[in-house]
Amino acid sequence: MTSPVVVILGAGPGLGLSVARRWCREGYRAVLLGETLEWMQPLAETLQAEGFTAEGAAVDLLDPESVRTVVAGIGERLGRIDLLHFNPSAWRAHDVLTLTVPELLEDVAFGVGALLPAVQAAVPFFADGARVLVTGSAAADTPATMAPSLGVQKAAVRNLVTSIDGTLAERGVRAVAVQINGVLAKEGPFSPPPIADFMWHAVHPTGEWQAQVGYHGEPAN
Repeated sequence: MTSPVVVILGAGPGLGLSVARRWCREGYRAVLLGETLEWMQPLAETLQAEGFTAEGAAVDLLDPESVRTVVAGIGERLGRIDLLHFNPSAWRAHDVLTLTVPELLEDVAFGVGALLPAVQAAVPFFADGARVLVTGSAAADTPATMAPSLGVQKAAVRNLVTSIDGTLAERGVRAVAVQINGVLAKEGPFSPPPIADFMWHAVHPTGEWQAQVGYHGEPAN
């Protein structure tokens, strides 16, 4: 039996790497996807140095065909996808008086729209009990005036997750958005490791499934 596979879109050295590490500790193989292979390869090598199986690859999240091709290619090559983690968001420091419609739509395409082709491409390869995990943010409810497009992204992707969960539930696949209600930090409860641990438990709940879960800095159950 092949190892389960976690695919992380919008991986980085913070939460994306921590999620990959948390799942690798459970025996998963990690595939980290980002803008360039040059950015992803060091992350994969970090996990490899820790004894895990990991690889990096490039994907253009603003190009739906690129997303479909890369995700489907992973499924075809590895034979399965067990967790699809959608982590990207665009931070644009333009307030509502300077933000343009093309800029807003580009940010939404990046932080929300790319989830659609990713899920669509992954569906044929989802293993039994596969999960979709999305990184949410308090900006969905309390957007920063200096970067309103982030709040739009997080509110929209949270809504989209509910639709994905409802659509895929009959296949045995569930989706959850974990809304991080705090400021990301290098240390403490809002640092990547405890958030990743909370996400693990959100994806593997002991009780009833919830498509929307808030993280407030509390330890995972």
